Amino acid sequence: MDLDFDRQHIWHPYSSMTRPDPVFPVKKAEGVYLYLEDGRRLVDGMSSWWSALHGYNHPTLNTAAIDQINTMSHVMFGGLTHEPAIKLCKQLVKLTPKPLQKVFLVDSGSIAVEVAIKMSLQFWQAQGKPEKHRLLSLRNGYHGDTFAAMSVCDPVTGMHHIFGDRVTPQIFSESPQCRFDEPWDERYIKDFRQKIEHHYHELAAVILEPIVQGAGGMRFYSPHYLKRVREICDEYELLLIADEIATGFGRTGKWFACEHADISPDILCLGKAMTAGMMTLAATLCTEKVSNIICQGEANVLMHGPTFMGNPLACVVANASINLLLNTPWQMNIRNIEQQLIEQLSECKEMSGVKDVRCLGGIGVVELEQTVTLKQVQPWFVDEGIWVRPFGRLIYIMPPFIISPDEIQTLTSGIKKVIYKITT
Repeated sequence: MDLDFDRQHIWHPYSSMTRPDPVFPVKKAEGVYLYLEDGRRLVDGMSSWWSALHGYNHPTLNTAAIDQINTMSHVMFGGLTHEPAIKLCKQLVKLTPKPLQKVFLVDSGSIAVEVAIKMSLQFWQAQGKPEKHRLLSLRNGYHGDTFAAMSVCDPVTGMHHIFGDRVTPQIFSESPQCRFDEPWDERYIKDFRQKIEHHYHELAAVILEPIVQGAGGMRFYSPHYLKRVREICDEYELLLIADEIATGFGRTGKWFACEHADISPDILCLGKAMTAGMMTLAATLCTEKVSNIICQGEANVLMHGPTFMGNPLACVVANASINLLLNTPWQMNIRNIEQQLIEQLSECKEMSGVKDVRCLGGIGVVELEQTVTLKQVQPWFVDEGIWVRPFGRLIYIMPPFIISPDEIQTLTSGIKKVIYKITT
């Protein structure tokens, strides 16, 4: 493998071409393991950025992809349709809250957010209210790397502050201060309500990550906060966009994180785990009211149409993944993962330099007092036989749902050893 070429010519995510972070050549992936070219085997604690729910090289998903590629790998979705897309959209309508009836298939999570923002803007334009063109988002939120998505990420922790004067200025409320299992106090929603009261006349929608704020800080907040957000949006007749790209398909212990609060958004963004990490595919769902009003506007259509929209190969893999999940005891698996993460990562609370430990569903987070340097610590995790990719002060894992107790033990033990090296 030509690593010199990689280093000189290939730009990896969030990396420098002049001071590149270390990369580790992968030869194959199987189950929860990544096999490196040098013979080492790593337990994957990241599920390839939240996506590989069933691990790697799963025979059911492989068979679905092989069968489909022998029939039809892709056709344009403009003016054509096909069975894999129809089946997938039926699944999504059935599994999501009842008001969500319309499905727009896209090719990545960031684009799902872009489409959701377009929907909210066209919704008000069609009603003769173009002044309602801004969004309210939450501090510590993260919604993707494309331009409209960047505009609703936290201007500081959302990783896009260098574009601050180039993206659409949005409104930001303070991040939820109530932990997931903390008793509710109405003061937690005070800033959100005040921002709505001051800006509702120019707001098209509220966008948030339900229950779990991901790349903006790996924070878990109270379902009651989400419930109050829904109530306030209803009070001021604002659309609510739920970005479940990271949380959908069981990661938090519910099929969708919105279920923790028993609420339904007006627009829902899905992605990542939808194809179990095998193909790129995402979706934006909305209510019939939203779609009807958009289609009565000046354009009469939703102004978006990706080239690979509804890709049949991705759709058939998504169908296979969803069916596989539905036919396994995924809720019990997630409860077991959560309990083991709580028991084993809680020991980190006593370690020097650790600020907080928090776990929810298939997510475990250790927050340090100080920022870690990826170039320094990434090799340490690999030396422990685990694939964990921290950012900032956060060491976190979200392993595949098929992980065994022994493999979780390998992850948590390795994390504790690396934290000890970092803080001593």
